Amino acid sequence: MLIETIDNQLNKKKFQRRHAGKVVMVSGASSGIGKALAIELLNRGFCVSLAARRDEIITDYLHALYPAEVCEKRCFVVRTDVSKEEDCKNWVEETYRHFGRIDVLINNAGISMRGLFEECNLDVLRRLVDVNFWGVTYCTHYALKYLLESKGSVVGVSSIAGYQPLPGRTAYSASKAAMQGLLTNIRIENRKKGLHVLIVCPGFTASNVRINALDKNGNPQGETPRDEGKMMTAEEVARHMIWAIDRRKRSLILTPLGRLTVAASKIIPGFTEKVAFSYMAKEPNSPF
Repeated sequence: MLIETIDNQLNKKKFQRRHAGKVVMVSGASSGIGKALAIELLNRGFCVSLAARRDEIITDYLHALYPAEVCEKRCFVVRTDVSKEEDCKNWVEETYRHFGRIDVLINNAGISMRGLFEECNLDVLRRLVDVNFWGVTYCTHYALKYLLESKGSVVGVSSIAGYQPLPGRTAYSASKAAMQGLLTNIRIENRKKGLHVLIVCPGFTASNVRINALDKNGNPQGETPRDEGKMMTAEEVARHMIWAIDRRKRSLILTPLGRLTVAASKIIPGFTEKVAFSYMAKEPNSPF
């Protein structure tokens, strides 16, 4: 019901007029939520600058879905590893040079992990922090002057793990909590400058994030421990996010369980930690 309401609101001509010609940057756009965002944004008239390490995947699906005129006028693709500062700076500067403005930065790129802290190779923890925290830091730092110029939006795709740490996912939880702290601080510092900051917690979403999650030794997990068919689709998440950006929301927590978890973690933290442990222990091949 909610997604139908959002679709109706997003389809209004007023929405199209309000955002015509606006430029949205999306990291991690080769698959999952990032790909879904790219498609939804293009379908709604935005211009997009898309980044990923495997930029050829983005180019392939764009040319498969849209005519050459759309790809040339409203799409810009840059190979970017968000864990590298120079890559992030280049993506931002090339986007501004290409379109002449930046209205929204969606920090979507991220990786997950699964393994006990005591058993994890420290390089795995560094890698997650480099992507999930420093990637957001680099991109936001270099895009901020352009976003202030347009009174635009900074968006961070986070997780409930940023509020309530998940056992067996130490670096993931820590990196998302750090990212939320960063973006919240940026919001406060720029509260009189017209900058909008949105933190999104999608909940479990059907995507490649669990398949590509790292194990304790830094190798891709290669399979998902959860039933992807029962999860919210990346396309649904993308539509919710575009609605929240349009409404300039502060936060977006997409599942009832997520909202309950966030509230409970503040009121009854000890009990919430116990529940989190039990919940994650029920996963197939759980380390607990």
